[in-house]
Amino acid sequence: MRAPVLVAGAALLLAVAGDVARPAPAAPTAAAAIEAGASGCGTGRLPLRPGRQALLLRNDGGTATNVTLTDPATGAVYAELESLGPGTDRVLRITLGPGSYAFRCAQDGPGDPVTGPVTRLTGTGSGAPGIVPVAENDLYAPTRSYQAYVSAGLDRLVARTDALRSAVDDGDLGAARAAWTPAHMAYERLGAAYGTFGDFDGRINGRPAGRPAGVRDPGFTGFHRVEYGLWHGESASSLAAVTDRLARDVRALRSDFPDERIDPADLPLRAHEILENTLQFQLTGEADQGSGTTLRTAAANLEGTRELVDVLRPLLRPRYQGLATVDAWTDRMAALLKGRSSVDRLSRADRERLNGAAGELLERLAPIATICAPRRRAQGTR
Repeated sequence: MRAPVLVAGAALLLAVAGDVARPAPAAPTAAAAIEAGASGCGTGRLPLRPGRQALLLRNDGGTATNVTLTDPATGAVYAELESLGPGTDRVLRITLGPGSYAFRCAQDGPGDPVTGPVTRLTGTGSGAPGIVPVAENDLYAPTRSYQAYVSAGLDRLVARTDALRSAVDDGDLGAARAAWTPAHMAYERLGAAYGTFGDFDGRINGRPAGRPAGVRDPGFTGFHRVEYGLWHGESASSLAAVTDRLARDVRALRSDFPDERIDPADLPLRAHEILENTLQFQLTGEADQGSGTTLRTAAANLEGTRELVDVLRPLLRPRYQGLATVDAWTDRMAALLKGRSSVDRLSRADRERLNGAAGELLERLAPIATICAPRRRAQGTR
């Protein structure tokens, strides 16, 4: 079962709802059902006044339908309900203010969406503002900007990884340890592109967890393998082949990247996903293989998150009222990470503050994926 996605305060929230087996629940009654199948989209007992609504939607058609409550003039979306199955009901809970509303029903498979009759609510009060959908074309410019950011970052990554390899080749393990962190951070700043890096990510930044021989597994390569060796007493000669492979993989990634494509539809997902990984692997110290630098890695991840928000900012500014709060919590988390290196050296109070800031920022970032998810706009809207 999927819950409808509601637009509330320009943030998209999951509402409590679900497919309902017939007969329909007592409140609202079956007589109050609104047809959500394409043949009678938006017909039925519609609300008569603004305020909190519990709308029962019913699909009497033979195909699953995606239903959207829109402003018929602008195409702004107030609520979405995905995959309402044939012969099922679902309750949509939303607060509506005065204005004009219409349901739009798009059946799975071929065929154009159908927009139902317009309902005009008059009176007083306020409801959730609608959000004008983002089209895939709107994401092309942010994606190009992000690709340029990644390309420049890959050049820095190659230079810093070469410096790490040179230090190992020279037998200077102190210099190698000093070079490892800036090289690794250069990679971690590119976190939003990991879906495009494919197998390179595992080779360059994989962890030993889940490998049959753990840190001794031949498949454990890349930055964390070099980290383990540098901080666990391995000799420069034993690390030379590992570091050389890392440098070759990084160069291969840079060569391959221009031929790869970042899917514009994936871009809005990344800001939240980067920070989720940060919370899971860096703020817990799980990714640490001896260097004690996971908080510096977290700071690099946060830079990547900030870059993603910045390239999406032109789309978010008119659509997301919580954008300033995202910036404020990003700044707060950056301040808490500044000058920090190891999770183990945090006091309990500092760790709680950092985890709290990360959790709050994750919550504020979550709506971006839904707000900027590309959708077809209704004909006649901009």
